[in-house]
Order: sequence, then structure tokens, then C-alpha cells
Amino acid sequence: MKTTDTTGLALSGTSETALQHYLRGVGELQRFVGDPVGSADAAIAEAPGFVMAHVLKGYLFGLSTEREAMAVARSCHQAALPLAASAREQGHVAALGHLAAGRWHEAARILEDIAIEFPLDALALQAGHQIDFFTGNARMLRDRISRALPVWNKALPGYHAILGMQAFGLEEMGDYQRAERFGRQAIELEPRDGWAQHAVAHVMEMQSRQRDGIAWMRSNRDGWTKESFLQVHNWWHLALFHYDLGETDEVLSLFDGPIYGKRSTLALNMVDASAILWRLHLGGVDVGDRWVALAANWTPKAAAGNYAFNDAHAMMAFVGAGLETPAQTLLEAQREAMSASDDNAAFTRDVGHPVTLAVKAFGDGNYAETVRLLRPIRAVAPAFGGSHAQRDVIDLTLIEAALRDGDVPLARALSAERALARPESPLSALFTRRATALDMN
Repeated sequence: MKTTDTTGLALSGTSETALQHYLRGVGELQRFVGDPVGSADAAIAEAPGFVMAHVLKGYLFGLSTEREAMAVARSCHQAALPLAASAREQGHVAALGHLAAGRWHEAARILEDIAIEFPLDALALQAGHQIDFFTGNARMLRDRISRALPVWNKALPGYHAILGMQAFGLEEMGDYQRAERFGRQAIELEPRDGWAQHAVAHVMEMQSRQRDGIAWMRSNRDGWTKESFLQVHNWWHLALFHYDLGETDEVLSLFDGPIYGKRSTLALNMVDASAILWRLHLGGVDVGDRWVALAANWTPKAAAGNYAFNDAHAMMAFVGAGLETPAQTLLEAQREAMSASDDNAAFTRDVGHPVTLAVKAFGDGNYAETVRLLRPIRAVAPAFGGSHAQRDVIDLTLIEAALRDGDVPLARALSAERALARPESPLSALFTRRATALDMN
């Protein structure tokens, strides 16, 4: 049976009931709420020949950055291979195959072509946008969506997600005013759009509007926390605002509660947990035994070697907990990863391995080595994924290493650089004071 989705795109192998499950899954993914995997499974159970249901499930697992999830993504690809009845569906199946094999860039290019020909393909835009995020491609985070935007309008289901993705792409390209406007429009249409919520938070983070950011996150808390699988990341954004203000007790309270109170074993959540504890560690804050529990959950993933961005954050936990064995396991896995034929080989070689080594060097008190490793990769750091806000930890580690190493000229230069980029930030002022005091000794 062939039918169409809500924008008129043909779908093969489905039924009316399966279609409703699929549309619910896409909508859940667009808002980052509910159980889109369960919805995809329900669609497949109802119509095993529904190719796009298999593709949706494959994308959900393939975009998780979990090594074990790749087996599910590959299985979905195999199931979908003989089912595609149109060139568009064949393109999706091919993109899923590349994603499942770790060829992120090739998957992104195919999804780009699909969206150029079918700009109302919400899943192509959504999956492509997420790949752009995981590969740190700021230009395509913006342009992939802006190409499709003219054909979307409020009458189409999911329009909020298009606005939210456009907001994030604009923010990553430094177009803060328009980014905030798009993001707020998305939330007005759909208060539960966690991605749009986080896009506006990114704007406020980059502009050092800490009080605005706290107010923004707390004013719509039910919208971005209810059944949201992006809520840990959004709680992390709230913690960042408090961190920049020096409100470490509030940061620790958020960590112990919604950020890592449940001690998630999902890499995406553990990245946020590592990222906030490492920032506190850089500032000399005693975080007690929090590193121990986090490192214990990172340890089974030490040998994964499938996504360099995760590796760097796992090393933060191992350093914080003082665990040498998993740290060495991780470094060995990275060395093996760099010889592979997938895109993570370049992610690791160009950025991830130097950053991970630098985190280890910092933990060892070798601040000069930390500086040596981080300075060359700052300009290419987007290549291993994440956002500007997430990758800021590289600059923070570099500045702290320069200060602790007593490198007066570099500490002075880096603090001046940050003060210009974030003039309203209390943290920038703190770095400037410390560099000045270092210069006077």
C-alpha cells in the first residue's frame, strides 16, 4: 500500500494505523519527547514492509553515538534495503547505511540532496541537522534548514521544528538576534520543542546573558522537562549560566538532581555530566566523590572508540576519579580508531586524541603539555562535533593550564581574548584578574 505523510510525500509499504505510529514517532523526534523508538516499533509491527519506519528507527539508534546501538542501526538498514519503492526512500536507506557504518559525512550529503529535492521531507531535515551537530558543521546547521524554510508554514505539522533547527544553525553561525527570534517563535508554536528551547539558551550563553538565560529556562521548565530525552542537556545549559556567575552550590545541586541524580549510562547524558564537573574541577571546586560514580559508568565505554567527542569527556571522568587503567584503555582505543576507515578516524586524529591527551596531561599536573596539545587544535575543534558552548571547555582548559603553568604572556593574551569575546562574563573578569596578578608576581 502506498500513502502519503502530512506534507504529501509518498510512503510505501504502510497502512493507516502504521502511518499514525510513524507520524507520532517523527513528531516525538522533532520535539525530543516521548518514545519515538517505541512508535517506530509499533509502525513496523503493524506494517513490516513500511520502509520509512525502519529508517526512522535506524536513525534514532545511529544518532545515539553509542557503539552498541550501531548494530541496531545496521539491522534496520538491512531490513529497509529491499523495501524502498521510490528514489527518495532509496536515498534515506542509503543515508542510513552510511550512518550505521560511521560514514557521517556521506550520510549528511545524501540527506542534503534529499532535502534539496524534497524540502518538505521533515525526517531528512531532522536527521541531517543532527548529523551536522555531531560533525560540528555550523554552516550546514544553518543552510540545510534555510534552503527548505521558504516552503514551510504554520499550516504544516512540525513547522516549529524547522524554526527551532534554523534558530540553532543561526546561533552556531553567530547570528544571535535572528537565532533568538526564530527560537522564540518555535516555542510559541510548540512549548515542548526541546531543541528550540536549547537554541535560545545557546544564544544567551554565547552573549553571556546569564540572568536572561536562567529566566528563560525556568519560565518554560515544564515544556522542556516533561518526558523529554533532551532534558539533561537543557538542565546542563541552566547549570552553565549559574557556573559563569560563580554560583557553584547551585551547579552542584543541579548536578545531583536532574543532570546526574539518576546516574544515566547514556553517553549523551554522561557527556553533560563530565562537562559540568570538569568546569568545576578547572575552577578548583571540590566535587567530592561525584567523579567516582560517573567514571564507573564511563568505564565500560572506555574501549568503544567510536566517537571522539565522547572519548574526551570520558577521560575527564577518569582523571577526576584518578583512574589510570580505563584512561589507558581509552587512549589505546583511540589509537586503534585512528587506523579505521570511518569518519571517526579523522575526528579522533585531528581533534579528539589531542584533546583527550591534554585532559590527561592536565590531570597529571603537566600544564605545559596541556597547552602544547590544545593550542594547535583550537581552530579545527569543530571537526569533532558538538556546539560552541560544549567546545568552550577546550578554551577553558587551555586558559587554566596557562595560568597554572605561570605562562604570563599566554595567560594575559588568552584572558584578553576571552574578555573581548565575552565582555559581560564574570568568568572572563576572573581570568583577567588572575592573569594580571600572575603578571605582577
